[in-house]
Amino acid sequence: MNNLTKKVFRFSFLFGLALLVAVSAMAQSNRQLMKRGNKFFDDENYRSAIPFYEQVLAKDADNAQALFRAGVSYISFDKEKASEYIYRAQRLSPKVAKDVEYWLGRIDHLNYRFDEAIAHYRAYDATLKKNDERKPEIARLMQQSRNAKAQFNNAKDIFVKNLGSEINTAYSEHSPVIAADDNYLLFTSRSENVTGGKADQYGEYYEDVFETRRADPTATWQQPKPVGNINSQFHDAAIQLFDNDTKLLLYRDQNNGDFFFSTLENGTWSAPKPLSNNINTRDYEGDAYITPDGKFLYYSTSHYSENGDKDIYVSERDANGDWGKPKSMGTLINSQDDDDSPYLTRDGKTMYFTSRGHNSMGGYDVFVTKFDSVSRRWSRPENMGYPINTPDDDAYYRLSPDGSYAYLSSYRMGGYGEKDIWTINYIKNVVIRGHVYNLRDKSVIPGVELVFSGQQANKQAISYRDVTKPDSGTYSVSVLSGRKYQVSVSKDGNNIATEEFDIPVVTNDTTVIEKDFYVPFTDTTAAGRLAFEKIYFDTDEYTLRAESVTELDNLVRILKANPGINISINGHCDSRNTDEYNIVLGENRAKAAYDYLVKNGVAQNRLVTVSYGERRPAAPNDSPENMQLNRRTEFVIIPREGQNPNDIKIEGGTNNNGTITPQK
Repeated sequence: MNNLTKKVFRFSFLFGLALLVAVSAMAQSNRQLMKRGNKFFDDENYRSAIPFYEQVLAKDADNAQALFRAGVSYISFDKEKASEYIYRAQRLSPKVAKDVEYWLGRIDHLNYRFDEAIAHYRAYDATLKKNDERKPEIARLMQQSRNAKAQFNNAKDIFVKNLGSEINTAYSEHSPVIAADDNYLLFTSRSENVTGGKADQYGEYYEDVFETRRADPTATWQQPKPVGNINSQFHDAAIQLFDNDTKLLLYRDQNNGDFFFSTLENGTWSAPKPLSNNINTRDYEGDAYITPDGKFLYYSTSHYSENGDKDIYVSERDANGDWGKPKSMGTLINSQDDDDSPYLTRDGKTMYFTSRGHNSMGGYDVFVTKFDSVSRRWSRPENMGYPINTPDDDAYYRLSPDGSYAYLSSYRMGGYGEKDIWTINYIKNVVIRGHVYNLRDKSVIPGVELVFSGQQANKQAISYRDVTKPDSGTYSVSVLSGRKYQVSVSKDGNNIATEEFDIPVVTNDTTVIEKDFYVPFTDTTAAGRLAFEKIYFDTDEYTLRAESVTELDNLVRILKANPGINISINGHCDSRNTDEYNIVLGENRAKAAYDYLVKNGVAQNRLVTVSYGERRPAAPNDSPENMQLNRRTEFVIIPREGQNPNDIKIEGGTNNNGTITPQK
């Protein structure tokens, strides 16, 4: 072995040894990171576990265990990343975990892939023994996936909007409490700047009550701050303002969870005091609502439950101001799962609450029930549907003071992290109005039909129409906002133009949007319309009058003298009946003229009939005289292909009124 060979061998040996040491050190480092992450994971402290798994993946991107556990940890914070990680882990190692099919089902369920979720739940269920205690939970999740699919496919036209970064953080915000002026908001947060500044066993900060104000409902919320005297070192949550906003109902993490109240004194909230022992027990009391008259308290508790779930009870205040013995809302309201967060309208006839049972889409859903004053019973709870509810937790539904919209706490996509506070608005109609102009000379075009075609949230087709006015060429149509419409512009049955028009979401009933349409249009029927007199009909009739027969006899002679001319017979109506009825009536009026002409020797292939019903009025339908002008049949020359209407010659000529003088 020469010196060069010895040097190369020595270098290769040292390099390989260094590489082996580095790989060993990295493996040891990853094992330590996984061990630390797994400790937090096993304690369900997912927020703290994530950084350790991410450090492992930064060094070993295909570590299936780190991907799987990081994916499960991300479920509460980033559902899309959770899906990406868990699916990737399963592709790398199909048996990465015994319950991987369960977690694939959960993440597909939360990401609206309901059929896939059910398939994964079934696959996981097949791995369980017949008497496994997890089987009922899997069956429930499969049913919730079916419920979610049905609700999602029957979506409601509701606008859900995040309350914004002024309120929501990467942590959990929930339990909105709104003052009567709608400009003072209390809510509960687990953000970093809580009073105690400490995290619980799950790596989450203890809850505090925060407050914020705004100048008016259109203004931005001010920077929230913790409420003085209210917050302790542990969990505190806002529930309700009552007694004309002078008292605040609270939850405190004492005695497994109890209700407290605070009084507003000189602009400051007093130290909280507990409610009586008729309400607070040794078990969990969660959320509540006191009616405006102060007589009834609706609340959730686990005290009377056999399996530890929350049920809703009601207590009546006696003459001494003490809360009486609570009564259950009954099995119609209370399910076998958690039922929580009751909230009533001011008249006490409608109650909203949240539940994991009934026909939930998954997690907590918001339900509504109505009180029948005759039977003295509450109705069967109805799921509020998508998009109020989602496959994850949706709770604390609270109406704004005027009832025009609502607040909601929810885990859903598009938020800032965990649970956020959102607003719920029903989408309203908006008035679209404007003109239809001729693109060639910018003149208005009367008698143009505009049809706005779109879809409701549940994919059901909707359409709205109007016809431009005879004098001004204007139109006005009320359409459902928050969607894209195909707008078809046509005249005399011929499409002139089609374009898309995006209409933004509108949550009030007074919005007007101006929209003008510019279309290429040549009036190919002008000469034809001047050529023949109209005939008129009595109300709701299509029988020919005597003077109509005289005009039709003139028309027969002209058509026989001009065999190269074809005509369209157009039936019209006034607006006294429905559009559908008037279309049929207009067709009957056109056919009455058609039958007379054919009977008297005019070839059928020279005639077509069209009904416009009430859609093309000759005058406003505002007087008997004008309505008579609209009950008519018109005769319009149909130009041949490439023929200019102005070049059409009619034997016999026309008089000064444009009426044909019959040939003698």
